[in-house]
Amino acid sequence: MKNVFKSLLRWIALVGPGLFCLGFTIGTGSVTSMVKSGSVYGTRLLWVLAISAFFTWVMTHAYGHFGIVTGDTAIHGIKHKLRGGKFWAMLLTLGLVVSQWISLSSILNITSNAVSEVLYLSIPGLAPSASYWIVLGMAIFIAGTIWFILNRGNYSVFEKILSVLVTLMGLAFIISMFIELPAPGTILRGFVPSLPDSADARLFIAAFVGTTMSSPTFVIRPMILKSKGWGKNDGKLQKRDAIVSASLTFIISASIMICAAGVLHTRGIQVEKVLDMIYVLEPIAGRFAVALFVVGLLSAGLSSLFPIMMLAPELISDYRDGEMQTGTPLFKALTGIAALVGLTIPILGTNPVITQIASQVTLVFVLPLVILLMLILLNKRSVMGDKRPGIVFSLLMGLAFVFACIVSYTGVVALGKLL
Repeated sequence: MKNVFKSLLRWIALVGPGLFCLGFTIGTGSVTSMVKSGSVYGTRLLWVLAISAFFTWVMTHAYGHFGIVTGDTAIHGIKHKLRGGKFWAMLLTLGLVVSQWISLSSILNITSNAVSEVLYLSIPGLAPSASYWIVLGMAIFIAGTIWFILNRGNYSVFEKILSVLVTLMGLAFIISMFIELPAPGTILRGFVPSLPDSADARLFIAAFVGTTMSSPTFVIRPMILKSKGWGKNDGKLQKRDAIVSASLTFIISASIMICAAGVLHTRGIQVEKVLDMIYVLEPIAGRFAVALFVVGLLSAGLSSLFPIMMLAPELISDYRDGEMQTGTPLFKALTGIAALVGLTIPILGTNPVITQIASQVTLVFVLPLVILLMLILLNKRSVMGDKRPGIVFSLLMGLAFVFACIVSYTGVVALGKLL
């Protein structure tokens, strides 16, 4: 068992910076969105996920290419290499931090609710009135613990352990998918663009894009590559890492949706509470489904909370001098503020499933700016020299920008109807 654990850790280390992408994308938001969508619409929205994953590769490669060619980071590069760069860099930083802090609060809410629901299963006599305080207390405990670990600087091993648990849950979804696999024709029809006759479908589409095309992942990528020492000679490695990252994002997310379609949609089971999602793991886990799902969900949430709480100080460090800095007074203060902001939704006591999906929608609003600024940077001869992308790749980035604009509008309409 010890050797297996070491092998898993070694595999995680070899994935490269692409693992950072999975930390942002394969979290409670993606799990909740895919399970809820699969239970309601089956596989009909697989085409949205496929397009999102493809454009995720485009933007992951774009930001990575900029990083290894220039040796610069994204926010710092925008600040110094674009006209009006200071304004655009500050606007982008603000947009990313706000959207991620909203996501942080929804993750704390759903993970705390998962613990609360397990306690109700384990302690039959627990008063319903205690639910709110259990959720809030657990949210405070989780946020405080992560802040403490971050500022002690020893979170690396802990995060690897969480990544192993998330990997195990991902494998469980994939295996469960094959046990309750929908008909091949049903899966293939999911890749044909069509829109279910439901207002909620637009909400799910925006949520898919928000959680798959993770803007912070793109912006932080050059900084991660720089910290690992990747440069101009690592072009092939960077391309491979981007492909692996986007591919794993699609495979895991699609398996969750297909699994939910096979287990929940075919039986007419609707997901209203957090633990309603455990049914998707029953084909493989049986009576252990609750334990496996809760541990996996908590691990997915915690592994996402680490990079989200670090985001604000990382982006400000990027804006200042293009270097990643931890352990500074600013780092401690901003991660503390993030922890406090994260308690907002648990304090309000809103529905964890709906709130989690809605929070993913807000992530798409900054996406068009993330794509457009890099498209301009990559095509500036003074910045990229003869390493500018060709017409085809620039066209793909242009299509990604149009797609992001359409989805952002869709998200505004969907949230307007929800509120």
